[in-house]
Amino acid sequence: MDKQKVQKRSLFGMLITLGVVYGDIGTSPLYVMNAIINDNGALNQATPDYVIGSVSLIFWTLMLITTVKYVIIALRADNHHEGGIFALYALVRHRAKWLIFIALIGGAALLADGTLTPAVTVTSAVEGLRGIPNFAIFSQHPWLVPLTVTGILLILFMIQGFGTAVIGRSFGPIMLLWFTAIGVFGVINIGQAPEILKALSPLYALQVLFSPTNKMGIFILGSVFLATTGAEALYSDMGHVGKANINATWPFVYLTLILNYLGQGAWIIGHYNTATWQNATNLNPFYEMVPANLRIAMIIIATLAAIIASQALITGSYTLVDEAIGLKFLPRMIIRHPSNVRSQIYIGAINWLLCAGTLGIVWIFQSSARMEAAYGLAITITMLMTTILLSQWVCMKGHRHAALALLIGFGLLETVFLTASLTKFIHGGYLTLGLTLTIFLIMVTWFFGNKRRLKYNRANEQINILDYRQQLIQLSHDDRIPLFATNLVYLAKVDHQHRVKRSILYSILDKRPKRAKVYWFITINETNRPYDCNYSIDMLGTRNIVEVQLNLGFRKSQHVNLYLRQIVTTLINNRSIDPQRSNYGTTKPRRVGDFKFVVQNQQIMDLASYPTMHQLDRLLIGGRVLLQNITPSPAIWYGLEFSDVLEETIPLFTTPATDPTLTSLQVHHAMHPQKGGRHHAKK
Repeated sequence: MDKQKVQKRSLFGMLITLGVVYGDIGTSPLYVMNAIINDNGALNQATPDYVIGSVSLIFWTLMLITTVKYVIIALRADNHHEGGIFALYALVRHRAKWLIFIALIGGAALLADGTLTPAVTVTSAVEGLRGIPNFAIFSQHPWLVPLTVTGILLILFMIQGFGTAVIGRSFGPIMLLWFTAIGVFGVINIGQAPEILKALSPLYALQVLFSPTNKMGIFILGSVFLATTGAEALYSDMGHVGKANINATWPFVYLTLILNYLGQGAWIIGHYNTATWQNATNLNPFYEMVPANLRIAMIIIATLAAIIASQALITGSYTLVDEAIGLKFLPRMIIRHPSNVRSQIYIGAINWLLCAGTLGIVWIFQSSARMEAAYGLAITITMLMTTILLSQWVCMKGHRHAALALLIGFGLLETVFLTASLTKFIHGGYLTLGLTLTIFLIMVTWFFGNKRRLKYNRANEQINILDYRQQLIQLSHDDRIPLFATNLVYLAKVDHQHRVKRSILYSILDKRPKRAKVYWFITINETNRPYDCNYSIDMLGTRNIVEVQLNLGFRKSQHVNLYLRQIVTTLINNRSIDPQRSNYGTTKPRRVGDFKFVVQNQQIMDLASYPTMHQLDRLLIGGRVLLQNITPSPAIWYGLEFSDVLEETIPLFTTPATDPTLTSLQVHHAMHPQKGGRHHAKK
């Protein structure tokens, strides 16, 4: 799929957008009204005033947060056509150092809350079977629903490694069918109680918050907020489909969602006081308003839509983690591209962690009603963090007053939603908040542990390559030493003054000298642009020492072997380095010789022997090294698992501490030959 083609406004792009962007927010009618009604008790408690006010809250929440904040404002804050909280942070991070904490909190909450999305959407869809007589077994055996959901989700997670490009082509038409269906059923049911149209007035939204018919009070907003949880994903997926297609499709999506909520509200008003329904609990008005002869078909469509929502969440999690790795917030992980779709990646570790978390939630809660009670708490934190970053972006554009208005307006609104959602904590929200805290601590440890490591490791460690240039040239031409490699490649951070870690040159010159025809020092720089891919060369006035600054966007693969051979070929063609012909080989004589990659892994020493180190620094540095040891090695991350790689282990601190308590007990001097061939020890 041509990304540029998809991002342009077109019918094809709009169809793809329906399948990629709106899975989460589009399936919210499955559980939002269900949660709002169940919060208030039996159906007979859902009076017309309560229902009209609740639907009005949904309408204006979608209007203010999704439409105004995300579609109108946030989509303008694109980082070279990419969106999402980390892409937004990359745009504004130069404005203040503390913004990194905002980005880390928001990203952690978004990843954590994502474990609930597949669970609640698929469970809500499958639960529709309980209301069908032919499927009474699902009502008799409550464990059948979580078992069915487990099977669906397990298959979904298992196929991720094979790529979902083929399946993805059908997402758009299925979601078009879904939105059309929910809109049509909404229109059909509005006729039962036309007064539901009063919900379009914000007056009823404000009244219900303080109405005695609303037993939850302001905390009803915790359930109302579920209607807009997919707004953050809408912003994150901008890079896949383009803002033009989102702007073109959102009015249709918004219309069908509101029509469905109005239809559900009208059905409730028409049935809340009837003998059959007034004492009903745990019913889902979404399915009840569908004619009985069409309910099975609707359940099938709903399940497909829920699977699509789950797929979008899984793909979005991969993208978010990939961006976090590029920004050095998370350790390196193995990233694969299972299809020819450029934006489609697969991270096995995240896939199975997400799978375990989602399936665990399915069996812990077992019903959508219980999941809804825990859902949405963490995502309110993400939205609040996005508002802070967004206000910084607006201010950066020179609109200070607009930035302040955005921060105060949406900040207060989302703080109210966050406060209302705190009731979810004891009902299961502690799981997502606990996971948020865990992810946040991992990112803080990795990022700041590296910062503190560099602080303590910088003294006397950086040396200038120019000071050793002559030695490297002589070593390269010293035929007395066997050739170690034609191209000896170090993945090393070289600064603008040609300084590199002492351990790099120590590896070449001091251990057992490594003779090579060309020495390569490659620095990989992550840029703020998502798909940057360029490099600069400095030959240091030689023909066999090459510094390479490889600049890659935060969404580009960092596999060095994809770029190095091309760089070598270019330098040979430019006659900057000598041809590397080989007399042997199964193909015609090669112009590029062999490569030997050297990567260095740091291992921690006993930090207790550094008494001047702050305790927090000990924790951060120790935690980072621990994470480094349980994640893929640099050789795997840089795509060198099938290359000739030498992994060297070096101590974390090159200048170990001394122990003042060490004393000498006795010294034996060397024996010297005396006359007559006798040897005596010198006293």
